[in-house]
Amino acid sequence: MATCSDARVDLNAENIQFGTCIMEAAGVCGIDMGARGHIEGSSSPPELDNPGPDEFGELVSSCCGGEVRGETPGREDCQIDHLDGEMDPTADKSQDKKGLGKEVLLLMQALNTLSTPEEKLAALCKKYADLLEESRTMQKQVKVLQKKQSQVIKEKIHLQGEHSKAILARSKLESLCRELQRHNKTLKEENAQRSREYEEQRKEAMLHFQMTLNEIEAQMEQHNAQNTKLRQENMELVEKLKKLIEQYELREEHIDKVFKHKELEQQLLDAHLKRTAELMREVEEKQQREREFLLKDATESRHKCELMKEQEFQLKQQVSLYMDKFEEFQTTLAKSNEVFTTFRQEMEKMTKKIKKLEKETTLWRTKWETNNQALLQMAEEKALRDKHYKALQGKLERLEKLCRALQKERNDLNQKLGVLQGTTRAFKGLFVWKQIHVAMLTSQHEVASLIHTHTHTHPPTLEL
Repeated sequence: MATCSDARVDLNAENIQFGTCIMEAAGVCGIDMGARGHIEGSSSPPELDNPGPDEFGELVSSCCGGEVRGETPGREDCQIDHLDGEMDPTADKSQDKKGLGKEVLLLMQALNTLSTPEEKLAALCKKYADLLEESRTMQKQVKVLQKKQSQVIKEKIHLQGEHSKAILARSKLESLCRELQRHNKTLKEENAQRSREYEEQRKEAMLHFQMTLNEIEAQMEQHNAQNTKLRQENMELVEKLKKLIEQYELREEHIDKVFKHKELEQQLLDAHLKRTAELMREVEEKQQREREFLLKDATESRHKCELMKEQEFQLKQQVSLYMDKFEEFQTTLAKSNEVFTTFRQEMEKMTKKIKKLEKETTLWRTKWETNNQALLQMAEEKALRDKHYKALQGKLERLEKLCRALQKERNDLNQKLGVLQGTTRAFKGLFVWKQIHVAMLTSQHEVASLIHTHTHTHPPTLEL
């Protein structure tokens, strides 16, 4: 669009409106707005340069080429920054060239349909404005993608750091696992030692437990006797309290009756005073005496009431104390019962364990006795076999002596046979050889029969 920016259009005064539209479109396309001064100041007739189709083709190719390079006319500094490593530049260029060729052909066909060059220029400007908007949207998208790429790179770095941390943690965990395995081995050894010590302690605890059980049973018997005594005392105290409460209620009823009686007497006296005004003077001394007597009685009765109230308060305090003692006694009884139940459970467990151990000891004793019997039998059998072996050794020695004697006789006979001559010599030699052969066979049969009888009667056994 450099050619559009350098071109100056001289328009007629009659076509001012059309010229203004073209100038606005040219302002969008980057046309030099300084041409407006020439348009307004010029009085010369309009000289319209009618561009041909070749010039329009160059215009379109220059526009499209600027768009492909990422440049906007009038804004040469703005370029699209492609993402690193997203697309292959050679393949993208070849595809862009093919697409641009098709778009240029379509644009040329659309421009050829228009009749006037002004319409063609307006269509080009509209196309350029659309391309500008598309380029701006693409730039915004590219910026958004660049931001996303930076975020992804940061996340990648963060994940790599986490991965390295995880590898370090894994190595630490492996070392910790090895240490734990070593620690487990040591713990197993310690547990074995502790189990041995625990068995020894258990035996000691059994003895101590039996002693403590005997002591606890004695204490329980003492506590039971004390508990029975305390229960009897509590029952007696309860009965005494009931009696005191009944007496107090009776006294209160008596006092109420006395007060009511006195009130009735006062009412009667008032009535008599009203009715007998003349007798009042005579009876004033008597009334004063009676009043003093009544006041004394009232003071005494009040004093008695106060004393009774104090006694009641003291008795209530005693009752509260006895109740507290009774609650403490109940708590101690509950604790002792719990301790006794726990000791009982432990005793039952220990009795079960003792029974199991007794069964195991009986089994081991039976096994030991059977093994001892087997050992005794084996020892007896060994002694018998030793005797038999000695007898066989004596027989073997005798046989060896017989064999040696036979060998000597054979040697002597061989010498004698060497001395003999002729047919008699040969005949006698054959006869002697037959006798020797028969003697050897008989001796071999005897040895074989002895060995056979020994093997059948006493089979070979392992010595203990």
